[in-house]
Amino acid sequence: MHKQKLVLVGNGMAGVRCIEEILQHNPDAFEITIFGSEPHVNYNRILLSTVLQGSTSVADIVINDRNWYEQNNIQLFSGETVAAIDTEKKVIKTDQDQQVPYDILILATGSVPFMLPLPGADKDGVIAFRTIEDCQTMVETAKQYKKAVVIGGGLLGLEAARGLLNLGMDVHVVHIADYLMERQLDRTAAKMLQAELEAQGMKFLLEKHTAEIAGEDRVERLVFKDGTEVEADLVVMAVGVRPNVQLAQESGIEVNRAIVVNDYLETSVPNVYAVGECVEHRGMVYGLVKPLYEQGKILAKRICGIDSEGYEGSVLSTQLKISGVDVFSVGQFIEDETAKAVTIHNAADGIYKKAVFREDKMIGAVLFGDTKDGTKLLDIIVKQRDVSDTDKVSLLQSSSGGGNEVAQMAHSSIICNCNGVSKGSIIEAVQTKGLTTVEEIKACTKASGSCGGCKPLVADLLAYIQSDDFEEVIEKKPMCPCTALTEDEVVQEMQLRGLVSVKEVMKELHWKDSEGCSVCRPALQYYLGMIDPEYEIKREVLYMNKQMNAIVQSDGTYSIVPQMYGGLTTADQLRKIADVAERYQIANVAITSEQRILLMGVKQEDLTSVWAELDMPLSATYGNMVQNVKTCIGEHVCQCEKDKALELAVLLEKQAEFVTTPYRIKIGVSACMHNGAGSTTKDIGIMGIDRGWEIYVGGSSGRNVRSGQLLCVAETNEEAVGIISGFIQYYRETANYLERTWQWLDRVGIIHVREVLFDRELRRQLLERLEADAAYYQKTSSKSYS
Repeated sequence: MHKQKLVLVGNGMAGVRCIEEILQHNPDAFEITIFGSEPHVNYNRILLSTVLQGSTSVADIVINDRNWYEQNNIQLFSGETVAAIDTEKKVIKTDQDQQVPYDILILATGSVPFMLPLPGADKDGVIAFRTIEDCQTMVETAKQYKKAVVIGGGLLGLEAARGLLNLGMDVHVVHIADYLMERQLDRTAAKMLQAELEAQGMKFLLEKHTAEIAGEDRVERLVFKDGTEVEADLVVMAVGVRPNVQLAQESGIEVNRAIVVNDYLETSVPNVYAVGECVEHRGMVYGLVKPLYEQGKILAKRICGIDSEGYEGSVLSTQLKISGVDVFSVGQFIEDETAKAVTIHNAADGIYKKAVFREDKMIGAVLFGDTKDGTKLLDIIVKQRDVSDTDKVSLLQSSSGGGNEVAQMAHSSIICNCNGVSKGSIIEAVQTKGLTTVEEIKACTKASGSCGGCKPLVADLLAYIQSDDFEEVIEKKPMCPCTALTEDEVVQEMQLRGLVSVKEVMKELHWKDSEGCSVCRPALQYYLGMIDPEYEIKREVLYMNKQMNAIVQSDGTYSIVPQMYGGLTTADQLRKIADVAERYQIANVAITSEQRILLMGVKQEDLTSVWAELDMPLSATYGNMVQNVKTCIGEHVCQCEKDKALELAVLLEKQAEFVTTPYRIKIGVSACMHNGAGSTTKDIGIMGIDRGWEIYVGGSSGRNVRSGQLLCVAETNEEAVGIISGFIQYYRETANYLERTWQWLDRVGIIHVREVLFDRELRRQLLERLEADAAYYQKTSSKSYS
């Protein structure tokens, strides 16, 4: 098969992550060539500060070594710069006179450090902080000189200053603003950070404008516009970066602040794409790693021909450990006339928390000293949750009542936001692969492998796993006493060997008991039905055809439930039900909790006549199926419009009618925030809001009530049905038999489920499989009885 020639310009984090995604989707489709200006393999630039500070080595921050390039047949030209692109001939030219043709070109040229055009900026001892070589220069300089000045009080500048302190230098930080990190922190948090860093030995010169870098051949001092000076043997400029767009601009590709791209990361020139810090999308240029990785995923799908909704931008959040201090910020965290803040300030313990609200939506937050609720607040902001009925102060109060933080986190809680790695995934990796260090966890799961902000939390989790207090064993539990295989292993073997019956499964997989047990037999029947919908599953429900079924009772009589989609009925249907109940002496007629009419005590000999006279579809939700949808109809307290809610309930019932599930699924549709259908404690709950529908999943109204988690907001009934139907099918395909939706979500994580459902192509495939199964069940649900 002819392989397309794919050339990547830039060997940094964003571009190579995109290549990793492409290799996952279609590893044999492309002949890949990568050019990198630096003489190194792909490394984590964000962790350069840890190299400078001495906590890691250069080898520790390598993401992909040379073996990775060789194993994936990638040709790497490091230390070679692409100098020109001939977009007509589709050829790139390098500074070493090499010409390479391409079919697809990805520009990931990143950013270049901004050097202030100051008099004396060209003197020896004036450097940026961007590359491995910059780190090495600082280390060597510290061996001869002692006075360092860092220009820039942002994150990068503070990390450089911390590293220089560790190297034994006397460090001043010069910043033009009146407080540090003004893009990530408000004034209160910034002043707390400054006090902490001053205690560590850092010195600050705020509201200073540098006029000149003075000295002979080498820097000796900085002179400020107010006439003051500070001595310096080394000046590190950390005043920001600018997108590296020169190559694109000279090649006729549209450039504004950065390389202009659309939602699919396409530039103005066909077959040329761009990703990372060099990209401008909808007027935004991103510098944080998570948005760049999100761009890489979308671009990889585009190049591999996989449908997706495109990149829609990112909500910027920062969670880092700055010189030993935990900091988190997201969104708009400065109050204004329309935005008000709720704060908690514990000066004694060095903890400060602030959330900013506009009307009933949280729009930003800052956490200092205690950042464990960052993921929760980010989710509230991204999903635009309505918090009108919530005690807003409680959102800033950690739910844990003390003790080990990681011990109290759910398995689905995200430890590494950049790479979406959950607590459960790390525990499983540690237990199954015998990992013993943070570095091994990073290599296996990628947790802490990007910005490094979660590394302390990963270390805490590892220490907890290795402690005597740890009891959260994620072990391989066999399906039942009849086999040593787990459910996943059984299903995998059934598919690989093409096993088509319970007997065959038990024989081929060496069941200890050839008859099985009450645990494995129904589970195997369910899995066989999922693998092949034509498999005949024996049920306790007595099916006659699509419109006729009955449930046998302990006294030998039957109960039937006329189907009333969405709980809606008519006078004609009610009259028929009353006439049938009277004619056949059905004394027990009840209204179910699902707002349906239940006829109990029907004699077997009367079943055929009862069905014929009713001439109505009958509910088939006995057992593990999607149950009748509960709605909030008829409430006199609330005057909200209920038509859309009823319409949605009808659509959902018809979409998944007759389809089997691992465990029964209860659904509630509430027309408004009054939650008349108890939607927040259902397996799937839908609640009407001004923008459409909030969709909650994983709730339970059983003995131990659980609130559902907000999955997403859907603007229309059609979108809601698509998301919910995809959720049901993904649950059917990946949950274990009898695993409740909340147990399944705890295991796989709601972030993962969102990623699947928000992928348009994956959701389309799920819906197609659900519709095919539903059609088959409706067509073949007839069984005769004698």
